[in-house]
Amino acid sequence: MAETEVSKKRKRPIVRLAVLLLSHSVLVSVICCTAGVFGLLLLPVLAKNTYISENALMPGSASSMLSNQEVSEANKLIKELNNLHSNPLGATTESHGIIAKYMSNLGAQVNNHKFHPQLNQFHPLHFFSGPDSGVMQENSTRSLYGINTVGIIRAPRGDGKEAIVLVTPYNAVKGGVRETLSLGIAYSVFSLLTRVTWLAKDIIWLVADSQYGEYAPVAAWLRDYHTPAFSNLDSLNTETCHVGNNNFESKISYGIRRSGTMAAALVLGVAYGNENEDTLGIYAEASNGQMPNLDLINIVHYLAVHRQGLRVKVEQFHWLLNSKWVKSLGEVFESLGKMVKTLNPDWKLGISAADYVEGAATLASSLYHQALGVPTGPHGAFRDYQVDAITLEFSLRISFDRLDRRNDFLLHGGRINGLLGGITLFHF
Repeated sequence: MAETEVSKKRKRPIVRLAVLLLSHSVLVSVICCTAGVFGLLLLPVLAKNTYISENALMPGSASSMLSNQEVSEANKLIKELNNLHSNPLGATTESHGIIAKYMSNLGAQVNNHKFHPQLNQFHPLHFFSGPDSGVMQENSTRSLYGINTVGIIRAPRGDGKEAIVLVTPYNAVKGGVRETLSLGIAYSVFSLLTRVTWLAKDIIWLVADSQYGEYAPVAAWLRDYHTPAFSNLDSLNTETCHVGNNNFESKISYGIRRSGTMAAALVLGVAYGNENEDTLGIYAEASNGQMPNLDLINIVHYLAVHRQGLRVKVEQFHWLLNSKWVKSLGEVFESLGKMVKTLNPDWKLGISAADYVEGAATLASSLYHQALGVPTGPHGAFRDYQVDAITLEFSLRISFDRLDRRNDFLLHGGRINGLLGGITLFHF
């Protein structure tokens, strides 16, 4: 009986372990924090290079076929939109008509989507936005609205169940050369994809009215696309959206046209070229630190570098690039890598000090934006609907002010069709 009572009083191992950890909580906390910081410092060394997983089949199989015809038509669109800037009052309505006309001429299904601006369209404590999150009261914004123009290409080899979204923010009132050039790039790609036979997913081109910001129009269109509301907000006043050409006005829908489930989304932007070479910036962080499937980033990186000849630029903390202690730490890891390689040549832990500094600056920037929880672009609206999306920002060496060099820009920027075509073959 005595032995039985002693065995009952004996504590279980997990309880004894918990008591031990609690009694030394300060020491355990210091050890865990130190291990975490050391793991972050080691991450640039242990991180693998860009790779394509088995889900990404045949990367780069879709080559660029952009011709002078697409570039010429894109130039016409750019010139027509730029001419509207001289009359800001009527630029908004006329720009929607011009864009819709060019889409319709390509055989795409076109619709105009009216939305009202929203207050607090992003809330840092709202992890997944609900269908009615952030909607403003109609009475307070009855006179404020924006109009998105949407064109849809039906894939000849698809079943209509999947689609890829191409987004180009455009402000008809304050928009400059950069925004019209991004529209020109998207149009040239859209024009090319209307005549290819290998397209496996529908293509949706969303020209987002960014006069109230770039995030709001994308979020409003996604909300109505996934959760349509039967109210007067969905009915578009034809007088407001009158495009001024009866030949194709009847082809334009004033509701929401839909395709299949969104497989991925790309937001296109153009930056002024201050680089010594053509670069492609990638922005991936969404609300509350959400990130898209890394296969999407890896595919874009692989195709841009190895197939399109662009240098991929990811946002970094530039002050870390000149940090002496980070450089010293990189030299230490470089020496350790050489020492490990002498012990076993199969252990590939070596990294140069320069690569370590660049990797640390990139990692710190990504951690900062994820911890901050604010999207780095309009692509963040797609993550609320579990759609993988990134923003691509082109920065080319050519001057935007010279008209004779815009063809070169469109030919360079048109390389995105190789990226977009490759992504249509992938399953995420």
